[in-house]
Amino acid sequence: MGLLQGKVAIISGASSGIGRAAALLFAREGAAVVLNARGIGGLERVADDIRQAGGKARILAGDAGMAETQDALVAAAEADFGGLDIAFNNAGTVGAARPLAELTPDEWRHTLTANLTAAFLASRAQIPAMLRRGGGSIVFTSSFVGTSVGLPGMAAYAAAKAGLMGLVKGITADYGAQQIRANALLPGGTDTGMAGTQAQKDWAASLHAVKRIARPEEIAAAALFLAGPGASFVTGSALFADGGNAAVK
Repeated sequence: MGLLQGKVAIISGASSGIGRAAALLFAREGAAVVLNARGIGGLERVADDIRQAGGKARILAGDAGMAETQDALVAAAEADFGGLDIAFNNAGTVGAARPLAELTPDEWRHTLTANLTAAFLASRAQIPAMLRRGGGSIVFTSSFVGTSVGLPGMAAYAAAKAGLMGLVKGITADYGAQQIRANALLPGGTDTGMAGTQAQKDWAASLHAVKRIARPEEIAAAALFLAGPGASFVTGSALFADGGNAAVK
């Protein structure tokens, strides 16, 4: 029996990187997964891997920053698998990387929508479905950027990721007594498509106490902890999975 046996999970940003690693891990631990990303090709490959291993997966391509996408993901979880227990709201983007005064309002809005408004829209759709199941766990991918440190050219991203902490606390205040848990996962630098060039990865590694960046599977394992029964008394919190980055600033 896996840690998530009999559970149903939505995972966004699931076609690559941390989301892909989490999709494979959650399915391996027994969850039926509903996977979202913008592109269909990557989702199909992840779903095929899950099904070939004996797991259950449904895919739905779409923009996580749109209410209709989030509503459709919840509807798919309930129609195909009977309900919703877990959401790993992982989709996001760095956005335009320039000093704040050089950002356009549209660039600011795009970054906030992809990282923060999408999380609100996801929660708004997911919470009623979880209440119908008697509770659930929502995990958001935040970042050490904006919570423990600022980085040049990343003010919009930092503001959005810091905003997730307020969202986590608000959900906890509103729904904790109804057994909805909400937590933020704060990865350090991770070897994904967003990590940039090798020189950028090496620079990111230097920020961490362990002097390396994470594998996506390591961050997925932390998400599994927050989603699963081992974190049954953990809510309203931030889990740094950052290789000691925040500790050595």
